[in-house]
Amino acid sequence: MNAAAAPIPDPSPDLDILSQQEALLRFPSFDPDAAWQLGSLLHSALVARKAGGTVEIECDGQLLFACTTPGAKPSQADWIRRKRNTVHRLHRSTYAIGRELVRDSATLESAHGLSETDYAAHGGGFPLWLKVDGEIEGGSNLIAGTIVLSGLPQRDDHNLVVAAIAEHLRITVPQLSPAT
Repeated sequence: MNAAAAPIPDPSPDLDILSQQEALLRFPSFDPDAAWQLGSLLHSALVARKAGGTVEIECDGQLLFACTTPGAKPSQADWIRRKRNTVHRLHRSTYAIGRELVRDSATLESAHGLSETDYAAHGGGFPLWLKVDGEIEGGSNLIAGTIVLSGLPQRDDHNLVVAAIAEHLRITVPQLSPAT
């Protein structure tokens, strides 16, 4: 006997929060010291959860921070690569892209022509945007780099990245409810 599939929750409330997060989480500047601080926050959060994970932060194509925690899996490196590619290509958080795809009953292939071999719409990838005089440097579609985490359920990957960025920036942002 097949159990009925659980209904997929409406992604609209998440998308509203994700848009707010993306609008607020902007850096006044970013350098290797900022990457170390942010990466260390993520590393500490993973260790506190006793979670095996992988973190990568890059800016302008230069790797500024990378680490794994005990229990990390080799496959996380490929998830990091695919999430990074998605952020660079679509200039959004990977979780926001995934929730939009759910809303639209679409895939990366059908909506954007992107192969899941090289792209992933799973939480944990977030754009590194820079502010200049209160505005986003170069317009709303320019990102300076990426912050990517892999190892937890995708909603938790996203929430951990957002919490670390908000802590680093010393701001409060709306949060998604934890994964259930």
